Amino acid sequence: MFQRPSYTENVSLRLSEVLADIGVDERIVQKRRRKWLLRESTQTISSQLQDRNASAYLLGSQCEGTTTLGLQSDIDVLVSHNDINVIQDWADWEPGFLNYLMIQDETVSSGYCLLQLLRPDAPLPYNVLDQEHVRDRTGRILHKNIHISAVGAKVWKGGVRHGPAYARQRQSGFIDIDTVGALPCKSWPLQARQWLDQQGVGQWPSDDMKRYCSSTGCFVVGVGKKDSENEELEWRISTSLAERCLMFNLNITQIRCYVLMKMILKTFIKPYFGDTISSFMCKTGLFHCIANTYSNVWRENNLLVCLSLYLFVLNSSIFNEYCPHFIIPGNNLMRGHISHESKGYILEVLQYVINSEGRALLEMECDHLGARIQLKLSYLLFEFDIEIKENLSTLISGNLLNCTAQLNDMVIKRCLTLITNSSYKEAIQTLLKYIFKLVIIFNQCQGLDKTASSLLVPQFCTTLGTILASLNIQQYNGISVEALTWISLGLNTDVSSSKLKLASMLYCIGDSQRTEVVLRDIETNYDLNIVEPICRCHDFMCQPYRKGFHATADNHNEEAIQYTTAVCVKFLPCEINCVPRELRYEMFKSTQEDLAFRGDDKWMYWAVVDSLPYLYFLQYKTYSYHRIQKKQRALFNLTRTIDQESNLGHRETALNLLGQCLEQEGRARDALRCYLLSLNLRERNNAAKFHICRMLFTLANDQ
Repeated sequence: MFQRPSYTENVSLRLSEVLADIGVDERIVQKRRRKWLLRESTQTISSQLQDRNASAYLLGSQCEGTTTLGLQSDIDVLVSHNDINVIQDWADWEPGFLNYLMIQDETVSSGYCLLQLLRPDAPLPYNVLDQEHVRDRTGRILHKNIHISAVGAKVWKGGVRHGPAYARQRQSGFIDIDTVGALPCKSWPLQARQWLDQQGVGQWPSDDMKRYCSSTGCFVVGVGKKDSENEELEWRISTSLAERCLMFNLNITQIRCYVLMKMILKTFIKPYFGDTISSFMCKTGLFHCIANTYSNVWRENNLLVCLSLYLFVLNSSIFNEYCPHFIIPGNNLMRGHISHESKGYILEVLQYVINSEGRALLEMECDHLGARIQLKLSYLLFEFDIEIKENLSTLISGNLLNCTAQLNDMVIKRCLTLITNSSYKEAIQTLLKYIFKLVIIFNQCQGLDKTASSLLVPQFCTTLGTILASLNIQQYNGISVEALTWISLGLNTDVSSSKLKLASMLYCIGDSQRTEVVLRDIETNYDLNIVEPICRCHDFMCQPYRKGFHATADNHNEEAIQYTTAVCVKFLPCEINCVPRELRYEMFKSTQEDLAFRGDDKWMYWAVVDSLPYLYFLQYKTYSYHRIQKKQRALFNLTRTIDQESNLGHRETALNLLGQCLEQEGRARDALRCYLLSLNLRERNNAAKFHICRMLFTLANDQ
């Protein structure tokens, strides 16, 4: 095939351009990797703040940058339980840990192991049974792999089990998440040591890459080989960090081949046979293909030939039902996975794609790939095609920035739930602990760990300052220098939320002049063409973000959070004295009947409001007594924001605030309408019920 070099080169270049248009280029790949590795650091730090000895690792296509918007790749999260030490050599036994010896003998499937429990006081076998362990025929106490799955079922409630993972799936508007628990082993697996000395014609991976891979150790995951006699005792050996290293060292042509292969599966195979051929099999096939192909083949103007070579490798693997794990070759990934019926169809499809010399790609609807290729080849560069090119790059960047901001908000929320019902003293001590831990991480770590801690610590400073101010107001109706100092350390977390807390506490002590100054500063910096509301209190379907937000995100990394996002404003019960009377109702939003419907949503004990509506509400209250025109402008802006801002997470709260403003204006009927609209949005745990009852009581007494 490909007897015409000019045709092959032309199609390869156009195909490379199309893939760049949909976000598969060096810049966007690096943006994706940075964002997901930052998320990995943030999630691990979150565990440390909550005194959990665990690390999170984000794996798979999202973190590798080997995906597109149309592929809708899920997120693979591996949670390593670091208080457990899995060893392959008795010399690696450590006191203070739960130690297991990895058993890899002829009774265990290749790529798997058994875990023998060791004594806590010495590197010797343990001899006491419990529900998590079983004694085998030789007398060894072995860890059952079903225990970690049972733990996972409790942690990831509502998830669907897929092998060792728990998946959050099919929630409209949200990425699927597969979370798996794992046990860490610091040493490189015995079954993979031969791989370190192998080298194919492509001279890939390099010796440096292999040295790094061997330093990553491995994990064991709680799932046995299917149909193995030890299925409930076997643990799969995972070299996922080494595999991620290999993916991070691919060039852009190799990445594009992998993306195209996933699109081929999505178009021609998955609709009929699901995940018979998994993306991990495709990834492994790509590794083998690169290792056995000269490196100068992998060029942009040779993309079509590279894809063909890759297809031949996968075709051969399926035909022989043999796809050896790249690092642990004794583990055949395809064994028992392909039925006779599906095998024939899949081979036929792959042969069709190979023989088509690229024409089969025109049939692919994912990311409109086929239509885009046709436009490129016919040189019909319509105006809308250029717009699509620009929008996809900025769209991806905007999504990445928004996800980073949402994760930070979620981490803060999770930590604050632990002090929801705390006393002033307990809350202050806990927040100081969080802050000191983050400062230590910032000073001791480098790279994205330092970045993650710097993004989190200011928000805790803000909350600490507000709690101190609330205590000050309770004691002497003023605010101490200490409280203001802590608040000042967190004023630039985002465009508005921290500054709004400052304005709120100033309003509560009657300092209207300084309140007005802060509110004016917020409004000046809140660019309605750029700033997006951020809320992770609950899951709701977000509408498309502003073009200005996407454009700004495309030119910056996570630092853009400070001037492109507006996080919802959260007040804990111990901050109540910094909360205006109208918003305090939100802390008591639940009837006795409603309490049963709260679930684990601790934020419902808080007063939470979106930044922009709260800005206009505070302006209305600040201007109420002496600036009628500005007061009416604030009321108009509050009404307009509730009607037109599509991504408010607490619209019902904003309606409750608007209703109380309208009551103060003497517009009782309009106020009642606001409360009813609020109740339509959130039927339970809504302060609107109280406002409606209060209004009806007042009206009845007046009559």
